Amino acid sequence: MKITPLGDKILLKRLEAEEVTAGGIVLPDTAREKPKEGKVIAVGKGRSLKNGTWADFTVKTGDKVIFSSYAGTDVKLDGEEYLIMSEEDVLAIIVD
Repeated sequence: MKITPLGDKILLKRLEAEEVTAGGIVLPDTAREKPKEGKVIAVGKGRSLKNGTWADFTVKTGDKVIFSSYAGTDVKLDGEEYLIMSEEDVLAIIVD
């Protein structure tokens, strides 16, 4: 199944939570925070401007990003969990 976000929405796959702290302590599932990082899977058409044109996205498919804590809506598709959110909820692009 394929999903295409509408308008200024993007589809993200959340990156995996850290299982071990920097000090070497193994964290159980219940103690792990949901990661605020993800990979952009798909983008919509863009933000509609008043003059009828579309503003281009700052992010693109494949980008690793950091997003707001409570951003987006969780969606399950073919057994995989994704997030759909507005581009404005993305705080930064991670450059390796």
